[in-house]
Amino acid sequence: MPSQRNEPARRLKASAESGTGGTPCRQCAVSRESLPQDRLIRFVRSPDGVAVPDVAGKLPGRGAWVKADRASVDEAASRNIFSRAFKTKTVPADDLAGVVEAQLVQRCIGHLGMARKAGAAIIGFDQVRDYLRKQPPGYLIEASDGSEDGRNKVHFLAKAMYDMPNTAGALTSAELGMAFGRAHVIHALLQEGALSDSFGRAYQRLTGFRTAPERDWFSGRKR
Repeated sequence: MPSQRNEPARRLKASAESGTGGTPCRQCAVSRESLPQDRLIRFVRSPDGVAVPDVAGKLPGRGAWVKADRASVDEAASRNIFSRAFKTKTVPADDLAGVVEAQLVQRCIGHLGMARKAGAAIIGFDQVRDYLRKQPPGYLIEASDGSEDGRNKVHFLAKAMYDMPNTAGALTSAELGMAFGRAHVIHALLQEGALSDSFGRAYQRLTGFRTAPERDWFSGRKR
């Protein structure tokens, strides 16, 4: 009789519980690290033998997982990692890391759009500051091409009241506008909750491919 240690159900449960917050872990095909899925990018092999990213993790077929940063994806493309992972000749799509970045931007935009439709997003300089005076934010959203003066006023108000708020600054005002149904958006805020958490996970993956300017905006600054 097989021991409980070898039962498939127990192995699946152990895998599911090993990630952060219950997220299943997968092995990076480049570094061989075991990491939670939300720190990796899934790739699938197309019918014509091309490795393509599946940032939503929903495409059918066997997947190969790579750590969610540009250097790891570039290394996977240059070292023939995908052929080994899929056990057959597989070529990477052109500018693979750039394709991943574009998909992650769209995923972030999608999460912001869902928050807007759910009434969980606040848009505009005055509206964001009014909200901050009453409740803590889930995520502060600042356009990468917004003015330093405006974002400092928002950030220092939030920091004075809530210590170190989560801030996302890698999306442009045009990209934020796409999310919120406007031409351009500079300042926004997501209310605390599941939608903010989902955006945060997508945004952290994006910062492996695009500079996160908020890390420099407020570092070492005092209120």
